[in-house]
Amino acid sequence: MFLVAAGFFQSIFKLVVWRPDVVFTKGGYVCLPVGVAAYFLRIPIVVHDSDAYPGLTNRILGKWASAIATGAPLEHYNYPKDISRYVGIPIGSEYHKFSDQEQTDAKKKWGITTRKPLLVVTGGGLGASRINDAVVFSLDELLKLVSVVLISGAGQYEDLLSKIPENHKELQLYPFISDNFASLLGAADLVIARAGATTILELAALEKPTIIIPNAKLTGGHQLKNAEVYKKKNAAVVLDEDEMIENPKLIIEVVNQVISDNQKTKKMTRIFASFARPNAAKDVAEMIIASTKK
Repeated sequence: MFLVAAGFFQSIFKLVVWRPDVVFTKGGYVCLPVGVAAYFLRIPIVVHDSDAYPGLTNRILGKWASAIATGAPLEHYNYPKDISRYVGIPIGSEYHKFSDQEQTDAKKKWGITTRKPLLVVTGGGLGASRINDAVVFSLDELLKLVSVVLISGAGQYEDLLSKIPENHKELQLYPFISDNFASLLGAADLVIARAGATTILELAALEKPTIIIPNAKLTGGHQLKNAEVYKKKNAAVVLDEDEMIENPKLIIEVVNQVISDNQKTKKMTRIFASFARPNAAKDVAEMIIASTKK
């Protein structure tokens, strides 16, 4: 609270000096003092809420906002409907549906065999140790079904490297990928991922069959709420992490279901793709500009 109070007075000073026409916030505690200062100085506030359930900062600033953009459909929020708009999340243009040829080319670029479907497993920037452990535990069986690219996070990379087969042609392990990540996801036939709001919508734009394993321990359970949006619409498979820990081979069962039931998977992917919002950046920009004229 002391830091928030100090941030408020710092923000008052900065906003008086800068005289902005609008303040745009994305949530998180660092936005709270800036947003409160903007309200105090009668500067319009535009909020963008990526997650399907608003955090504390957005719940506070939402009461004073001129406009609110949401990452999920409006039914998941209690924001005033007259100032709220479902826009999705701005993502890079490289996240788009890959043609069959583009997908084949991407696999060749990454040195991935085209003999089997490709499973990409990513736990976010820091990795996800419980997902990593379950995948490695089930690796022998998984590799009978699919090729695997596992992005482990730097913290567990060396440990996992010692546990997996060396020079396996159908397995790749990376600590982190920053360049051409869209190309790797575009090469995938199936993705296992956490329930970060941006990651989910990148995969929706790519139209990838996705198994979501939300992290229940993150603040406010926001990943559980994000995952629920897609589970309710049958847009993705949502796997409970506790069940996976109790039975690591559950991953094998779910992967097999997704790759073997082609019609069901195609239907699921079409629904998932309907959540993509390619004009999200433009829509947010329009809301910001409109708020300067109020």
